Amino acid sequence: MKNSNNNFWADLPRPFFVLAPLANVTDAAFRRLIAKYSKPHGPAVFYTEFVSADGLAFADEEGRAKLMRDLVFTDAERPIVAQFFTSNPDTMEKAARLAQELGFDGVDINMGCPDKSIEKQGAGAALIKNPSLAVKIIEAAKRGAPNLPVSVKTRLGYNTDVLEEWLPVIIKAEPAAIVLHARTRKDMSKVPARWERVARAIEIRDSLGYSMPILGNGDAADIADARARASEAGADGAMLGRAIFGRPWLFDENHTPTIAERLQVAVEHTFLFEKLLGDIKSFAIMKKHFKAYVEGFDGARELRAELMETHSAAEVEASITRFLSQHTL
Repeated sequence: MKNSNNNFWADLPRPFFVLAPLANVTDAAFRRLIAKYSKPHGPAVFYTEFVSADGLAFADEEGRAKLMRDLVFTDAERPIVAQFFTSNPDTMEKAARLAQELGFDGVDINMGCPDKSIEKQGAGAALIKNPSLAVKIIEAAKRGAPNLPVSVKTRLGYNTDVLEEWLPVIIKAEPAAIVLHARTRKDMSKVPARWERVARAIEIRDSLGYSMPILGNGDAADIADARARASEAGADGAMLGRAIFGRPWLFDENHTPTIAERLQVAVEHTFLFEKLLGDIKSFAIMKKHFKAYVEGFDGARELRAELMETHSAAEVEASITRFLSQHTL
């Protein structure tokens, strides 16, 4: 495989663990918190939330400005990859060029998202049904960002597992790395991830004579679990997604926070969200995080219910401060 001069993927020690791109979760605020509490142990790679390449190209000034906020990052998050979705090679080329201009370390193409609005555009998981277009989009990203490694995140198939047909197409397009969510689009997250198929993906890559890293994705509960799954599959690493909820220190195996610390970090997270994104994103986004931060201790249910009624970081801080003053944790 021909590597970019700046292909950081080739230099990562195996196995390595990366942060999944989760819409309305791994935003600029949460990534900064993860960088603070998980570094230097990880993640080995950060991803932005997925961003519409078409939106960047065609939205009005206000819409484009909002999308650009999804591409804000700090040096503490490096290496960081900008993830885009589209079915249009031209807009992918433009988005990749923008990522290079903004100083990202890589570009990733979303070929696995099951969101219906994205699939209606022929993007996300819908690209699994259109392999020739998928290849054109990879080629376009490489043209747009010739100095950055271009990676792909995808699934086993659309309605059925077609790994043996789908994966070779992607491999031969020579992405710098492939993340394989070990489920089909139809599966969503309703069935256990099939990590034995990640092992098969490694066999397919090796049989074709390529060496780009292949990472598994799906169901890893923590770093120890991810390491075990990657090892059993022979994968180069793993991507962790839902496990990050309420656990910005997830990638630091040496740190187990107290309940009080968890709650204080929840307050910090809320203020950071309000500061960075409060003018363009709904405060309700934070409430999915409250469910994760506030669990597993006496009084958690009542505190969680109280936090669901809050509308600002100041209200969250007041609720948690009051709770901590009334409970010994």
